[in-house]
Amino acid sequence: MRVLNDIADRSAACLVSPTRKRGMIHPSLARRANGCGIGRAGCWFIGFVCLVSGAVADEPKKRDGPTVQVPYRLTDTKHVLVRAKLNGKGPYNFILDTGAPALYVSTAVAKKLGVEPDAKGWGTFDRFEIEGGVVIEKAKGKIDDPFQLEGMNKLGLAGVELHGVIGYNVLARYRIGFDFTKDKMPWTRLDFDPPLPEGIGGKGGVDAMSGIVKIMATLLGNQMEREIRYRGFLGAELAEKDGDPIVEAVLDGSPAKTGGLKTGDRITHVDGQRTKSVSEVRRAIGGAVADDTLELTVLRDGAKRSLKVQLGKGF
Repeated sequence: MRVLNDIADRSAACLVSPTRKRGMIHPSLARRANGCGIGRAGCWFIGFVCLVSGAVADEPKKRDGPTVQVPYRLTDTKHVLVRAKLNGKGPYNFILDTGAPALYVSTAVAKKLGVEPDAKGWGTFDRFEIEGGVVIEKAKGKIDDPFQLEGMNKLGLAGVELHGVIGYNVLARYRIGFDFTKDKMPWTRLDFDPPLPEGIGGKGGVDAMSGIVKIMATLLGNQMEREIRYRGFLGAELAEKDGDPIVEAVLDGSPAKTGGLKTGDRITHVDGQRTKSVSEVRRAIGGAVADDTLELTVLRDGAKRSLKVQLGKGF
């Protein structure tokens, strides 16, 4: 047993020995192996295991890329909605759908951007940028109006106009965390670029379903035209101190500056809603859009003040 332990130890050592090639058996080890009855063949088998193990051990580990925080909100239908720019234009509203095989961009948006689909319906977008810092250069997307998207828009189910669907060929590049008590999702870039799916597109059941949805929307009289509404922008950097959200900095020329917000202010309420953390302030502001006016209640030098702030145009 002691000899076998010695063999195991030396086999492991061959992985790191600078003087011997991986898998090479030391002569003294071979003699001792013969003496204990496993023979040279058994010794070489151990060396083979050592070789394979070394190859696996030497394989470089793939490292994750940076993590960014992506703002999102739930639509009226409880879909996860994010905002994105295409080729620097937008923002546009996209829902996340792990069941969708690819990125889908509506035909109207693609036409506005001047992106033409190829023979299989794919378009290439020079830059696809999701709010929060997710950027994909030369993003491939299907230029189409899938019935899910068209139906939700015609019936007004989402509460906003949707411009596309983010599916597998984008989502699979990232590790994404969902916590619906927070207003942002962590997206971590993985060392993985999925191939484009084959065999999607063409006529058939999807187009037929789209036609049915159009008829339903017409009968219900719920044809909806919506303009793009920009997320509200405050222009203040917040931090938490002693359990309260504190204004750490105010951007010059921002709505916060114009509205009278100052460094050191403690934000206690937004539109009458008590706020006890930075995330609660962001969540309260996150439901507002550009040009909305919010009432901020702050503590400054021990005195309570009420400020009216008209939000600017965000991303």
